[in-house]
Amino acid sequence: MTGAGRAGEPARSTIEGKLMYPMIKIEGVRHAYQTPTGPLPVLDGLEMSLDEGGFVAVVGPSGCGKSTLTRLVSGLMKPDEGRVMLHGEVVAGPRSTVGMAFQNPVLLEWRSILQNVMLPLEIVSNSLSKSDRVERARYLLSLVGLEGFEDKRPSELSGGMRQRASLCRALVHKPEVLILDEPFGALDAFTREDLWQTMHKVKEQEPFTGVLITHDLREAIFLANQVIVLSGRPARTQYVLDVPDTGPRDLEHLYTPEAAEMLATLRHQIEIAQGRASLDQEVA
Repeated sequence: MTGAGRAGEPARSTIEGKLMYPMIKIEGVRHAYQTPTGPLPVLDGLEMSLDEGGFVAVVGPSGCGKSTLTRLVSGLMKPDEGRVMLHGEVVAGPRSTVGMAFQNPVLLEWRSILQNVMLPLEIVSNSLSKSDRVERARYLLSLVGLEGFEDKRPSELSGGMRQRASLCRALVHKPEVLILDEPFGALDAFTREDLWQTMHKVKEQEPFTGVLITHDLREAIFLANQVIVLSGRPARTQYVLDVPDTGPRDLEHLYTPEAAEMLATLRHQIEIAQGRASLDQEVA
């Protein structure tokens, strides 16, 4: 059941007397970048709510502020107005409970794949012993199909394998929220689809609340249970599509009439958003 909190508190629900906040809550967020010609508004009154364990994909015109959204949720930036909350707490800076994976894996060449995956455990304060850290990293590498490559250097792996290692690094400290900023965008179609299936396997074994930034609408409906379409810049939440829970997903699902209808709806919404998009210089 849902109840109203005190003035200024986020919406919350009560289960067996315990207050339950959304994992991610974005309220009235506005943000602009300063340019030589003045402020360039990117987000304008953005609203979003995602319960624990949910997986949302964010799509929209290029430059509408999708990557800006990830920086705000991760605490790397603060909004000019409004607020971003995790579990009812305002995000005021970087959070150790957030993991991030990007289009560029950014693995350190002088470290082995195992050492790259373990890096967050060396930075984030935790009680794990070195042997436990190694065990945790090896488990994740095995989960994504990289068992036997622990001692390789990044340059010895393919692009898809490096991205799998990057995903392990983002998950190694068991984050509550995993942000994926176009992590599969630079991969070929076959490798990308293979990683989509890997993501489903990983989420079953390593539960998290996911935020995916993508330009691939097929990727959005395959991975997420909700797709948010942002308007043209300055972005607002233009449209929300709930993806039905049909159980375990496979690639064949993308060729069903239901998937075709969802894709057509999203394409139409993107076309509307592009029609509203500004001709100003793009901002990620």
